[in-house]
Amino acid sequence: MKPLRVLIVDDSVTMRRLIRSILEADPRLEVIAEAGTAREARDAVNTYRPDVMTLDIEMPNMSGLEFLDRLMRHRPMPVIMVSTLTRKGSDVAVEAMSLGAIDCIEKPKVGASEDTFSKLADTVVLAARARVSGPRPKNQTITPRQNRTFHRICLIGGSTGAVDAIERTLQSFPSDCPPTLITQHMPEPFLVSFAARLNPLVAPEVRLAVDGMPLIPGQVLIAPGGAYHLNIEGSSTLRVNLFAGPLVSGHRPSVDSMFLSARHMAHKVVAGILTGMGRDGAEGMRVLREAGAKTIGQSKETCVVFGMPRVAGELGGVEKWADLDKFGQEILQLAETPIGVRAE
Repeated sequence: MKPLRVLIVDDSVTMRRLIRSILEADPRLEVIAEAGTAREARDAVNTYRPDVMTLDIEMPNMSGLEFLDRLMRHRPMPVIMVSTLTRKGSDVAVEAMSLGAIDCIEKPKVGASEDTFSKLADTVVLAARARVSGPRPKNQTITPRQNRTFHRICLIGGSTGAVDAIERTLQSFPSDCPPTLITQHMPEPFLVSFAARLNPLVAPEVRLAVDGMPLIPGQVLIAPGGAYHLNIEGSSTLRVNLFAGPLVSGHRPSVDSMFLSARHMAHKVVAGILTGMGRDGAEGMRVLREAGAKTIGQSKETCVVFGMPRVAGELGGVEKWADLDKFGQEILQLAETPIGVRAE
């Protein structure tokens, strides 16, 4: 198999050399070019046609974010953002993933070892194999339908590529949407920025979940991550249970942890699984479906990485498939299904 062709874009010569040395040590990868500015990067993309790009966020003349936006409109391709990931930078990194970046890797800090780049090669390889498409047309808008009767709560899980997928899904949700919990694989600071970014973009209220919060209509709660899984407790009155436990299915927050915490009330649940690597959420979705939940998976054709939904389907956990542009509408339709009645 031919090595994957990588373009490194960073205004720092030292950082480009470091990234090159790490990537060239992996036989799966070949660094075919470097660029120090957005203009150089544009020319390198046109000349070398790389399979994947590493892209700095802060560059002279044109920021990495602006270049990413233009790149995804004219030549969509897998991109890994390389950032210092300061608190300020985490906002920018979440925006980059919303624009289509596959992931964001932290640059080593001054005086630190290269350990922060320990997963760089694997991340680049996985990104190169992702399915990347252009952005939605700017005039494509959805007007959520109000005053519907929802009988079920919504639980949604996602990972790689799901920042944009979650945003698109929630733009279908009305301000009186069913109580909704979301577990997205992200570092804790990113999840803070993610919730803050989503809230003004969609009709429901979007917040980070707080332990003990009641689940109420019109509210979307995001797993805060860090040391906690986002679980559900209670029966007649449902509340958030931030569970400080070990990794589940390799993750914290874990989609499986959230799904499995709702098995006692599965008949009142719609569970959705979006694009992502690995298998987190697959077993939990199977358990929920067998216990009476309605379940839906993002279609292979619209996933950035058809990992989590694929495994969920193989285990028998997916009742229905939907393309991303219909996912939000479909999950709401399932939430309207009365308890004990089969969905169409």
